[in-house]
Amino acid sequence: MADSSPPAPCPPPRTGERLLTLDALRGVAVMAILLANLPGFALPDAAYANPIAWGGGRMIDIIVWFVTEALVDGRMRGLFSLLFGASLLLILQRADAAGANGAALHLRRMGVLFVIGLIHRTMIWSGDILAHYALVGVIALGFVGLSIRSLLIAVGILVGLQMTNGWLACLGLLTAAARDTPQSLALWNAYQLAFGTPGPVDLAREIAAMRGPWSSAVAFRLAHNSNPLFDLIEIGPETLSAMLLGMALFKSGFLTAQWERARYRRYARWGLGISVAAYAIIACGVMASGFDVRAVALAELFLTAPFRLVGTIGYAALILLALRPGGWWTTHLAAAGRMALSNYLGTSVLMTLLFHGHGLGQFARWDRAACYLAVPVVWAIMLLWSKPWLDRFGQGPIERLWRAAANGYRPNMRE
Repeated sequence: MADSSPPAPCPPPRTGERLLTLDALRGVAVMAILLANLPGFALPDAAYANPIAWGGGRMIDIIVWFVTEALVDGRMRGLFSLLFGASLLLILQRADAAGANGAALHLRRMGVLFVIGLIHRTMIWSGDILAHYALVGVIALGFVGLSIRSLLIAVGILVGLQMTNGWLACLGLLTAAARDTPQSLALWNAYQLAFGTPGPVDLAREIAAMRGPWSSAVAFRLAHNSNPLFDLIEIGPETLSAMLLGMALFKSGFLTAQWERARYRRYARWGLGISVAAYAIIACGVMASGFDVRAVALAELFLTAPFRLVGTIGYAALILLALRPGGWWTTHLAAAGRMALSNYLGTSVLMTLLFHGHGLGQFARWDRAACYLAVPVVWAIMLLWSKPWLDRFGQGPIERLWRAAANGYRPNMRE
C-alpha cells in the first residue's frame, strides 16, 4: 500500500465551507452502521456478536451474520471515528479563520455531545456511541498539532494497546473457563451475557424489559449499561486510533479527494481485500467452534482488531472513487451526512418504536435475517428527508440544537 509520490496538501477550508467528500462519507457511514446495529435493536444483547444466542438458528440467519461480519463489522464504526477526527481538525481550522478559540469551542461541543449521548443511551438505546466519542474527542484534541508521520505512529501504538487490552480480556475468559471458584463462575457468566448464550432466565428478563413499557426498558438500561469511563478504557484506544488516522488522512489530502485515482484504487483493493479476507477467515473459525463464547470473544476483542482500520481505509477509498459531484446519489448521501447526528438518533427512535414495548413490541420476535427487511425503509427515509430539510432549514434539527448549546444561544428552528 506504500506509495512514494507525495500527496497534494489539503488547503485550509474557508469559514463555513462544506466539504462534499466528508459529508458523503459520513452519509454512507450513518446508513451502513445500521447493518451492524440492527441486532442490537431487535434481539437480546448477546445476539449482537453471537447469532445462536437468539434468532439465528436458521441457515439464512447464519449467512446474514457471516456477511455482516465479513463486510461491515467494525469498519463502519471505524469510518465514523475517522471522520470524527477529520471534522475536529476542520472545526478548528474554521474557528481559527474566524478569529475564535477553536479548542474552547471543541470542548464545549464535546460537553454537549456527552449529555446527548447520556440521554440517548439511557432513554432510547443502550448501544449509544456518542458519549464515548465525546470523551475520546477531548483526548484527541491533544494530538491535532502532530505531523502526519507522528499521527500514524500514534495510531500504530494505539492499535497495539487495543490488542493488548483485548488479549488480556480473552485471557481472563480462558482462565475462567474452569468455573472452579465463585469468581471465575461469575466472570464466565458475564462473558456469556455479552458474547455467548445466556441462560433462559437472563434472556427472559431482558426480553420482558424491552417488550414492556418504556419505563421498564429505561430501568433495565440503567441497571445494565456500562460506565462510559469503563468504555473509555476498554475501547478508547481503538476509537482514538481511528480519530487520529482521520486527522492524518485529512492533512494528507486523502479525505478531500486530492490524491490520484490510481492511489485510491490501490488503497481500496488492498484495504478491502485484506480486511474482508481476514474477517471471513476469522468468522469461519467462530462457526467451526460452534459459536463457543471463547471463540466469539477472541474474534471480537483481539483477532479482528488489526484489520478494522485497514478495512476502514479501503471503504473510504472506494466511496471516494464512487462519488460524482452533482449526481443524485452523491448529493443525497452528502445531505444525509450533514445530518448524521439527526439521522443516527432518528434511526434509534424508529428502531425502538418498531421493536420495543412503547411501540410495536417486536423485540426478539423476528429472526436475525428478517430484521434486515427494515434496512431499505430506513435508508430511504434518510435519503429522502435529509436534502429537503437542509434546503429549508440549512441544518439538521439535532445539529442545530448541538451548535446552539455549544455556543450558548437559543436555537431558532425556523432559520
